[in-house]
Amino acid sequence: MSDAHNEQQSAIKTPKQLLAAVAGFFLVTVIGIILLVQFVTAQKLTGAGTDSQAPEAIAERLSPVANAGFTFKDASGPKVLQSGEAVYTATCVACHGAGVAGAPKFGDAGSWSARLAQGYDTVLKHAIEGLRAMPAKGGNPDLDDVEVARAVVYIANASGGKFKEPEVPAPAAAADGTAPAAEPAK
Repeated sequence: MSDAHNEQQSAIKTPKQLLAAVAGFFLVTVIGIILLVQFVTAQKLTGAGTDSQAPEAIAERLSPVANAGFTFKDASGPKVLQSGEAVYTATCVACHGAGVAGAPKFGDAGSWSARLAQGYDTVLKHAIEGLRAMPAKGGNPDLDDVEVARAVVYIANASGGKFKEPEVPAPAAAADGTAPAAEPAK
């Protein structure tokens, strides 16, 4: 049994090879730690000596969120009625510009002729209440009926119609008590 050879042998045969292997392992470990520290500290950190928390820097970072195109309107003020072209550009062009979902295209007299033959009142009713795939007021519930009527006239007249621009009704008496007083009973 003493003559049996052990088949398992190490790749390190001399003390010099052992010393080189230990030094190599130590060197690779130290370089790995240094690279890891460099990676972690290379990011721009905020704190003392930086201006990242200055009010100007904060306002600059927040400005795209704060200025996302929202326009606040005074709900208590008088409503400013849009023109027919403005309503068309803001709301109607989404479908009537390309003929989406069977909507007649803007300026196409052929597709509008049957609708225009029904008359202004019918076309306006369909625009206000909705018809088939078209939602009421084109999907914009903030539109006043006069604004929808102006848009109908704008679209219809561009497509061969001869509708008259709707008249704006007189504003109703204010509810804050500034209405003219009624005559006293006699």
